Amino acid sequence: MTETEYRKPQSDEARSTFDSEITSEFALPDGLAVPRAGGEPETTSEFALPDGLDVPQAPAVEPEGSAFSPPRTYSARHAPPAFTPPGGVPIVSLTKDLPWQDRMRTMLRMPVAERPALELVQKPEEVGPAVPRVLDLTLRIGELLLAGGENAEDVEAAMFAVCRSYGLDRCEPNVTFTLLSISYQPSLVEDPVTASRTVRRRGTDYTRLAAVYQLVDDLSDTETHLSLEEAYRRLAEIRRNRHPYPGWALTMASGLLAGSASVLVGGDLIVFVAAALGAMLGDRLAWLCAGRGLPEFYQFTVAAMPPAAIGVALTVAHVDVKASAVITGGLFALLPGRALVAGVQDGLTGFYITASARLLEVLYFFVGIVVGVLVVLYFGVQLGAKLNPDAALHIPEQPYWQLGASMLLSLTFAVLLQQERSTVLAVTLNGGVAWAVYGAMYYAGDLSPVASTAVAAGLVGLFGQLLARYRFASALPYTTAAIGPLLPGSATYFGLLSIAQNQVDEGLVSLSKAAALAMAIAIGVNLGSEISRLFLRIGSTEKRRAAKRTRGF
Repeated sequence: MTETEYRKPQSDEARSTFDSEITSEFALPDGLAVPRAGGEPETTSEFALPDGLDVPQAPAVEPEGSAFSPPRTYSARHAPPAFTPPGGVPIVSLTKDLPWQDRMRTMLRMPVAERPALELVQKPEEVGPAVPRVLDLTLRIGELLLAGGENAEDVEAAMFAVCRSYGLDRCEPNVTFTLLSISYQPSLVEDPVTASRTVRRRGTDYTRLAAVYQLVDDLSDTETHLSLEEAYRRLAEIRRNRHPYPGWALTMASGLLAGSASVLVGGDLIVFVAAALGAMLGDRLAWLCAGRGLPEFYQFTVAAMPPAAIGVALTVAHVDVKASAVITGGLFALLPGRALVAGVQDGLTGFYITASARLLEVLYFFVGIVVGVLVVLYFGVQLGAKLNPDAALHIPEQPYWQLGASMLLSLTFAVLLQQERSTVLAVTLNGGVAWAVYGAMYYAGDLSPVASTAVAAGLVGLFGQLLARYRFASALPYTTAAIGPLLPGSATYFGLLSIAQNQVDEGLVSLSKAAALAMAIAIGVNLGSEISRLFLRIGSTEKRRAAKRTRGF
């Protein structure tokens, strides 16, 4: 057979016979009947309708694509009756001549639907500023306020005021200890725009804080048309401004503060000089540690050692001075009263995360002070220093000297806080009034030191808040330095001394007293601030709303 004959195609009958021999494993065997299509399918759903059930078809309507379109089941003819309060829908109006802090705080505590409508004022820009730039300016202003020690509620109010001044009324600021964020949603059907900023560096400069408050006040004023570029320029100038007091003045102020505090607890001229030298030496050592990049915990530890070392050295040298007053004066210059008041105020106003972070920071600083003083006291006790913990019960009464020392303490504290010179006199007088009230209640009236401290701190908060509202400024420059004479420096020292002498129970009792005095200061300042707002007319149909309770009935 030739090759041509071999490749000859097969016939159709042969091909079909060959294909039938090749079967698949899925093929049906011969004789098996396959059911015809049209019956119940093998794969059914549990949601399938049974046979014979007729479902009415819905009429063809326009799909619900908008949040404002009526729902499919709504009928205008059979609409439910609308609910209206018996007295009608209240019209919320805020008095414009009040400080922006009170107006913005009131609006922040309202639901978004109940906030008063924004009165649009055309800014110098032709089209209006871009939303991301407005949010960026808002975050930068909030960063300066939070880094300067302002409480979270006032930072939120300032951020809301800046956004509202540029027409962004549907915004929600959020403040934590290290993170600022703000969200703006133009309408219910548009996507929100969110921006955030991290606060990494903190510093105490109340002059810069006052300048930021003035900027926010100008932005909130409807008669002052401040453009976005002008606001950025002023903010850059605030950042570039130098501190009002040089470094040597701050060191001298820390020394005078410690000397004044030593007079408050019964020290004389020698004690004043010793406490001042110890505080100035500790301040310089803290600056050295800060320049080396050490954390603040170690800075407080190092700064607490020189006053304690000078007090122990005077005792070992048998110098007839009150060594406890030297050490106590040094502690007054280190106790973080500003952060304590801000932390407690954040907790009382509902900012629990920020309050927890601030109080934890205060705890770390306090532990650093405890470690520094305890190390020196332990070595002093080993060297034979005769330090008497019972000296706390024998503080001589020198009302005139103590009143002058309290005012000097407040003045130097204001310098350390870098306050404006125009506010130093007011806070000095506020501190003198606080000490006069405390002395009258504790020494003359023989009342509890905790109650006396709380009442004096309440007056500080009351007068400070009224002065701040009168000048349309922050309340911190008028309250923080004024609480300096009330800080529990002596209770802290004698508690640490008892622990160093292995009298742990007495030491813990004294430290508990110091903690109670610190809480009395913080709560008293906040309560005085809240009482001052009772005299302010907010101008709405409702009172200033507080945070809703989350426990109880």
